[in-house]
Amino acid sequence: MSDTAIEISVLDSLNGIAPEDWDACANPSGAMPPPDPFTTYRFLHALEMSGSVGTGTGWQPQYLIARAEGEIIAVAPLYAKGHSQGEYIFDHNWAHAYERAGGRYYPKLQLAVPFTPATGRRFLTREGWEATGQAALVQGAVQHAANNKISSLHITFCTPDEVAAGEKMGLMPRASQQFHWENSGYANFDAFLASLSARKRKNIRKERSTANAFGGEIKLLTGDQIEPEHWDAFWRFYQDTGARKWGTPYLTRKFFDIAHETMREDMLLILAERDGQPIAGALNFIGADTLYGRYWGCVEDHPCLHFELCYYRAIDFAIEHGMALVEAGAQGAHKLARGYLPVTTHSLHWIADPSFRDAIARFLQAEKDAVTEENEILAGYGPFKKGA
Repeated sequence: MSDTAIEISVLDSLNGIAPEDWDACANPSGAMPPPDPFTTYRFLHALEMSGSVGTGTGWQPQYLIARAEGEIIAVAPLYAKGHSQGEYIFDHNWAHAYERAGGRYYPKLQLAVPFTPATGRRFLTREGWEATGQAALVQGAVQHAANNKISSLHITFCTPDEVAAGEKMGLMPRASQQFHWENSGYANFDAFLASLSARKRKNIRKERSTANAFGGEIKLLTGDQIEPEHWDAFWRFYQDTGARKWGTPYLTRKFFDIAHETMREDMLLILAERDGQPIAGALNFIGADTLYGRYWGCVEDHPCLHFELCYYRAIDFAIEHGMALVEAGAQGAHKLARGYLPVTTHSLHWIADPSFRDAIARFLQAEKDAVTEENEILAGYGPFKKGA
């Protein structure tokens, strides 16, 4: 296969590729739920068709397609970016430094799932074409950047295997930090609590008791249990959180309607209702062995309800369904006390300008050392019994 001629093309819309051809690369095993719901055709297409990406958003689709002998063997979700919002791997300082030196940082290329800090494959290959397809996509993305005089290429929240392969191809690796919960074969939530120190166990029980005393009930909804009107409530929550955190929500209202039609089997919606009305909610996406916490919001403030809906109910669901991990999104050292431990997440970067590339390389090495040290220190402050 290594001697086969590979043709790379760029699509400005997923309407230019059949869903089955994309998903043969994104989910080659055909597993349901897929290992990564975010790289499936239906998720990325929902972003595009809802106007969450595209004209006016700063995320312009440039999907990469690799063909061998006319067959699609690999694809990648690539976007031309006019800013650095919605990425969760921060390069604002890079942009400022480059532009102060007289360069033009934007547009840049972002090979990523928009607005989604979840680790997964970024170079999506059909079965049997892993190495060839991955190399073709890396070379194609770099060549696309060079041909269009684009400053940089960023592959974010990729897998460790992709980092190793990308580094061999000249890309620069970057380390960052998240907090994930790992299922050690717990029979139930009490078994998880039994693995914690007495003080942490007591604190979590107190938080759960406080949260569940908010005066209503909490519902976990998946698939057909999710009704269209639930998205009206969740949209209010999502807007409130977005307005407080970053000013304008990334997703449009239409995204949730499309996702309801095409993805509700892949979603877990946790709602807190009081007097029959939803007052808070958390949206998760379901992978084959990972539950991905994505969005939270509320219209009433109740003590510890955020922890209950976003962290503890997610753990309950993961244990009940035999899932290995809960990824609770970006950042948040407060998750440590709730059983979510620090892990290193990864990205890859290509910088066109040689001098700027050297400066970034030095920064990335220092940052990696700092992330490694901090993760080791924080793990020592985890809630688990020492020696357990």
